[in-house]
Amino acid sequence: MNDDSCIFCKIVQKQSPGNIVYEDETVMAFLDINPLNEGHTLVIPKEHHKDIFEIPSELLAHLHSISKRIAIAVKETTKADGISIFQQNGKAADQEIPHLHIHIVPRYEGQRLGRFSERSNVNREKLQQVAMNIRRHM
Repeated sequence: MNDDSCIFCKIVQKQSPGNIVYEDETVMAFLDINPLNEGHTLVIPKEHHKDIFEIPSELLAHLHSISKRIAIAVKETTKADGISIFQQNGKAADQEIPHLHIHIVPRYEGQRLGRFSERSNVNREKLQQVAMNIRRHM
């Protein structure tokens, strides 16, 4: 089941562009168009589930298993000192897109993590290059 108004569902259905770093039958990972840091990747279920309260446990477990693989590849690609992994549920938790997604954000010593409101779009060609580099480390 998909939501025709959901941008993530549109990326899954290839109706909107996405810089995909991983895809299997149930999960997709792509670069955030407004990254907190270069390599900021989103991991989503292909099936539309609004948040952690709606997703089946088996799918959530697979999503997290893939998130670990993506985190390793992002860390290797970006030479990050660490990785932040987070997932928000509901408006009060600052979930902007109502399709469950896990953020994988490379981090560096001494760096303050910016706010989502401070992010800006990155050039699609640059994102494609970063995605290709992450895929090489998968």
